[in-house]
Amino acid sequence: MNINESKRFALLIDADNAQAKAIDAILTEAARYGDATSRRCYGDWTNTRLGSWKSVLNKHAIQPMQQFAYTSGKNATDSALIIDAMDLLYTGKFNGFFLVSSDSDFTKLATRIREAGLEVIGIGRRSTPEAFRAACNKFIFTETIMDDEGSVDEIKKGAKIVATIATVSQNSNDAISPVSQNNKKKQSAKIADPSKDVKLKKLIKEAIEAASEEDGWANLGAVGSYILRVDSSFDPRNYNFPKLGKLIRSLDYIKVQQKTVESGSNTYIRFKGTTD
Repeated sequence: MNINESKRFALLIDADNAQAKAIDAILTEAARYGDATSRRCYGDWTNTRLGSWKSVLNKHAIQPMQQFAYTSGKNATDSALIIDAMDLLYTGKFNGFFLVSSDSDFTKLATRIREAGLEVIGIGRRSTPEAFRAACNKFIFTETIMDDEGSVDEIKKGAKIVATIATVSQNSNDAISPVSQNNKKKQSAKIADPSKDVKLKKLIKEAIEAASEEDGWANLGAVGSYILRVDSSFDPRNYNFPKLGKLIRSLDYIKVQQKTVESGSNTYIRFKGTTD
């Protein structure tokens, strides 16, 4: 999606169900969709458990919204965020909302905002319940947008461990480098062939069938739009590809063709084996 600075978003963060270390990546991702003119983070700031948020909030000019936990086991933070979201919705000043949480309690809120015609982009962990993900126009996994930062931290951590092992056991030839182990795990996750992903294949097949024209070819843009309507958490970066087009071209069961139309050259796709 292209940057659209004319769009105004409210960024609402559930500190109880979000990671302070993910904020840099979240704000970078949010900038792709528009301008987060209102930034609020909800939690009980008297709780030392949220201490890691202080420097992050100051750095990014995010307003901390205090909500005391009046009763043990009850999440008052959720209620405060929902009430504020509705107040902001009624101002009519926003084109959409970023809801940063992995809590399914915000499912109804996301649905209500969408009913009002505004865009809802959820950001949370892969473990976020499907109901909340589906209620958003788009749902982004923090693990996906933090991949690069995570890789750097992992390498640094591994390097420290290796240095320690080298000091303790200089004469050992049997030691296995933790960096190598970590890198192998990281690479194995990224090298996994998307062509063998049955769920992805089924999703793309349905999208092509829904968007295909009379000749059987489907516009890539229309395919992408269909996929997002069906699966809000779909993101080519989940498969280690920056764009949908690059992911599509890596699939061994897809044919790609450039067609010249009135508006210019567009990309069309279809399943291999389909009669031309």
